[in-house]
Amino acid sequence: MKQLLLIFICFSSLQSHADKYLTKTGKISFYSDAPLEKIEAHNRAVGVLLNTENSALNFSVLIKSFVFQKKLMQEHFNENYLESNKYPKAKFDGTISNLSSINFEKDGSYKAQVSGKLTIHGVTRTVTETGNIIIRNGQPSLKASFNISLTDYKVKIPSAVKNKISNTVKIDIDADLKKI
Repeated sequence: MKQLLLIFICFSSLQSHADKYLTKTGKISFYSDAPLEKIEAHNRAVGVLLNTENSALNFSVLIKSFVFQKKLMQEHFNENYLESNKYPKAKFDGTISNLSSINFEKDGSYKAQVSGKLTIHGVTRTVTETGNIIIRNGQPSLKASFNISLTDYKVKIPSAVKNKISNTVKIDIDADLKKI
């Protein structure tokens, strides 16, 4: 009987840690700071799913949902650079390798090691980055900053504007998740 009770307690504690968290209103921003012009855009319609059972972390972003301060920049971004009609989404499918060190039941900030496949402009590359998972009242928020190279994702910069656009783009992620 004691063994059966011990098995039940262990199974119950495993079940309480196997949760899924979701948002459809995550935020991704990017910045390109070149000598002649600063380019900045924000997307507040990012889908994020975190599954603590298998450590999966997935992001999905509609390219046309990025908003720029200058409408002409937004138009060029969608038509000429990211070709959003041809490549409408960017996505990340990966895992958090150190998920066991993140206590979803205790408020705090935890480093997360994330690896997976990032697809932008029809090109998929393996990436490994570090971010933060902040737990408040049992709800996780994801925060990360990292750089990507436009040439890695075959985003072509016309020679006429090479001086205005940096090849390196800083990506910021901020997503408040809810348990589902």
